[in-house]
Amino acid sequence: MSALRLSVRLRTPLLPLVALLLLLGGGLLPTGVSAQESRSTGSGEGHGERARSASFSLADILSPAFAYGLVSAAAADRIAWLENEEGRRNVFTAAAPDFEPVRLTEHSRDDGVDLTTLQISDDGSTVIFIRGHAPNRDGWIANPASDPRGGAREIWAAGTGGGAPWRVVSALNAALSPDGRWVLHVKDGQIHRAAVDPGTEPDVRADEAPPFFRVFGTNRNPVWSPDGRRIAFVSDRDSHSFIGVYDTERRSITYLAAGVDRDSAPVWSPDGRRVAFIRRPGASYAELARIPDHVDRSALPLGLREARFAGGYSLSIWVADPESGEGFELWHNPSGTERFADVTGLLWGDGHLLFRSEPENWRHYFSVPVPSEAEARGRRGWRESIAGEPIHLTPGEGFVEEVSLARGGSHLYYATNIDDIDRRHIWRVQVGGGAPSHVTRGEGIEMFPAVLASGGLVAHTWADARRPQSVAVTPVEGGAMRAVTGELSQRFPLDGHVVPDNVVIQADDGLSFHNQLFLPPDLQPGERRPALIFIHGGPRRQMLLGYNYGHFYHMAYAVNQYFANRGYVVLSVNFRSGIGYGRSFREDHAWGRRGNEEYQDIVAAGHYLRDRPDVDPERIALWGLSYGGILTAQGLARDSDLFAAGVDIAGVHLWGDVLDPEAVSYQASSVPFVEDWRSPVLLVHGDDDRNVAFSETVGLVQALRAHEVPFELIVFPDDVHAFLLHHRWIETFEAMDDFLERHLR
Repeated sequence: MSALRLSVRLRTPLLPLVALLLLLGGGLLPTGVSAQESRSTGSGEGHGERARSASFSLADILSPAFAYGLVSAAAADRIAWLENEEGRRNVFTAAAPDFEPVRLTEHSRDDGVDLTTLQISDDGSTVIFIRGHAPNRDGWIANPASDPRGGAREIWAAGTGGGAPWRVVSALNAALSPDGRWVLHVKDGQIHRAAVDPGTEPDVRADEAPPFFRVFGTNRNPVWSPDGRRIAFVSDRDSHSFIGVYDTERRSITYLAAGVDRDSAPVWSPDGRRVAFIRRPGASYAELARIPDHVDRSALPLGLREARFAGGYSLSIWVADPESGEGFELWHNPSGTERFADVTGLLWGDGHLLFRSEPENWRHYFSVPVPSEAEARGRRGWRESIAGEPIHLTPGEGFVEEVSLARGGSHLYYATNIDDIDRRHIWRVQVGGGAPSHVTRGEGIEMFPAVLASGGLVAHTWADARRPQSVAVTPVEGGAMRAVTGELSQRFPLDGHVVPDNVVIQADDGLSFHNQLFLPPDLQPGERRPALIFIHGGPRRQMLLGYNYGHFYHMAYAVNQYFANRGYVVLSVNFRSGIGYGRSFREDHAWGRRGNEEYQDIVAAGHYLRDRPDVDPERIALWGLSYGGILTAQGLARDSDLFAAGVDIAGVHLWGDVLDPEAVSYQASSVPFVEDWRSPVLLVHGDDDRNVAFSETVGLVQALRAHEVPFELIVFPDDVHAFLLHHRWIETFEAMDDFLERHLR
């Protein structure tokens, strides 16, 4: 279905204006240009230099395939990954020694059908993946192309040796068995199993099969044992949860050290003989009962208002025998503190359990040694567990994102911005501690490490300031990186890119924040150009000095390059509450509905551009998606004298659901300031948005109409927050180009 496009900018009656134009012999104004805007369509006198014509199109710079979902086989030197090339999503594989890419699927249309959840069997012979977008709260699968048959979400499989892929089962999630013969999925709180069988035709009867096993509770997170004989899972019982183990041969279930607490995140030891998991206290009465508004929560007896373990700590790691169910507490966080209370990413390496946590300013990986089975005998209860500081594996000023364990668990490979705050590189460290070492370094952006089975190479994604994200392999001891994908067509403007500069700006309250500055390649001394501020979403995001590893931000970087080539001075802002600069930068502010403090960073960015000698201070615009849309609307509503126009894609305009002028959330929103909103805005939104209610745009339009604020509107029926159809992004960015040309030239 085509997009609805609307332009509303007139503040004067249309018919008299048309008559006047005809009398003057000037004809009608160009489509989409109103009388109000015609003031800025003349010679540009007093406005500095106009935007230039780009040497390439938006379609050109957005044409390369975006590589994502990289995985490696546990017992073979083979990798697989997904690519999105102008909306055509496909699965690829490559194997040592030549790593020649092989396409396993033949999706040839921009159909809006997402590909995710790629997994590969241990021997590398089979891959599975999910086709279709995740459902919304009502269970509705996204259908951006408005297919009358509706949307679907299904597990598909393919052999890496060739042949046509095949449908396995309709499912929302997937966990492939190590041998590639079976896939688990969760449906209605029960765990199901389907055969991954290339000899069968697609059979919808598999969709209606009963659960693999049926047990009380809401069951989720199934994890195969290394030999594929048993399945660990979480069984949620509301006030508490268990870790269960289902034995597929004995058809029996064993619960591990069952108690009254909340157990989660099961992980198998490499030999499959033990299971580790995270334990947090069960529900306190403060969760189970209603506390009236007049009751002082802090006055309630200890133990009613919050839950802690005996000894005063709030999190522990347990190890249990999947045969007997007996277990012991291995480690717990320090008592009376919230240090290490945020443990995630549990892994079992060589003699150590590893986890991610943020005890201070940076999210890092840590490990604790695991006693052998003989050493563990007789260890029971919290008094015998390890307390205090675990081994710090990834020290440094920066945070850890994606990780991969070497086969056998000897080393942890991790992507981080340590030592290069506005990029990402791959490092490695022994799981028992020691000095970490670089695997990659330089001016690239390397992410998503996937260690190959032989241990000599690590696969990862790679990009830089000019080259989009692709797949590469690098020796683990360091050395020359080898590209697996990334061959660029002649239409891609490799030489048309500019290398952005890192610019640090200080807000009025003294906080400094990083930004990327893109200068037009033809900028001459004395010229004043229009300027454009890009505001990322999230807000838990970080923009980098090159192509980003997230799909939308990968496109946004390319779009910023396009506008720099068009003659705009472009500034990409890493405002407070984003990631990459530590917990205090991310958390220690009243951002969003709590006070909108991050907006002062956008104002500071505007002032920075206004004061540059190469920027026309009357031609500064904003653009962004999601949280970037929020702050775009904030800028136009609060500071139309600073920001001349904006492109608001799927933004929130009223925090919360209460129109209370006394509420902090109301004052932190943009709509209370609509009376001061004068600058034109382009609004773009998909009406099946699962992140931001489409009603946010509906409501804003009513307010803009009431105050005669000039706006233009593009609505994409049936599409989601980050549009699934590539041609809709092209339409959006081309409309943005036209909109800014008319309002900033």
